[in-house]
Amino acid sequence: MRAFAQSDIGMVRKTNEDSYVFLPPRLFVVADGMGGHVAGEIASNLGANTIREYIEKIPIPAEWDQSLEEAIVQANTSIYQMSQDKSECQGMGTTVTAVYIDNAQIYWSHVGDSRLYLIRENKLHQITNDHSLVWELMQNGSITSEEAQVHPHRNILTRAVGTSETLCVDSGKFLWQPGDNLLLCTDGLTNMLSEEAILNICIQPISPQTISNTLVDQARQAGGYDNITAIFLQNRN
Repeated sequence: MRAFAQSDIGMVRKTNEDSYVFLPPRLFVVADGMGGHVAGEIASNLGANTIREYIEKIPIPAEWDQSLEEAIVQANTSIYQMSQDKSECQGMGTTVTAVYIDNAQIYWSHVGDSRLYLIRENKLHQITNDHSLVWELMQNGSITSEEAQVHPHRNILTRAVGTSETLCVDSGKFLWQPGDNLLLCTDGLTNMLSEEAILNICIQPISPQTISNTLVDQARQAGGYDNITAIFLQNRN
């Protein structure tokens, strides 16, 4: 496996409220914080670090699908408690998309509108569902995917880590095959680039570092209105 992570402040924001965990060959996490002042940065950083610390303490082998969920629930508790204790952090939260790799088995857990993609046989498959207002509108047929890209409420989340005392986490698992690629990314990438543009970059026969950097550079050139984080993994030697 080859992998690379890249995070960028973008062209507009004054701080980078994205955080990530990059611990090849097993644990990868992206988190996109929300909240006033520096609270978003605090939430994403606390969430990512809590997940990393929780997973690092678990002896191998383990039930990784359950462990990832438990790690995100622990992150939820930590963020929510800080938001209650510190007035400047009130209402803060973060998205989380996490992957744990155990041999050929991919375990994933997810809350929010960051995304996990599988690139297989030159096709892009979105593994996670967005927990957002526009995703729900798309699912019930109220708007098209093209309308969702420019919808005025496309940044409204219906679920986030740390915004309430309890949390529902989406999880799943699948086998990845030789030649498969994975992309974890925040919406600073997906709001700037179409899935066709993302796929065209991800299928190039180049290194994960070059692909990650190209994704971020293209998102910046498209406007870079948000922070941009991408972790790209190739299942090859």
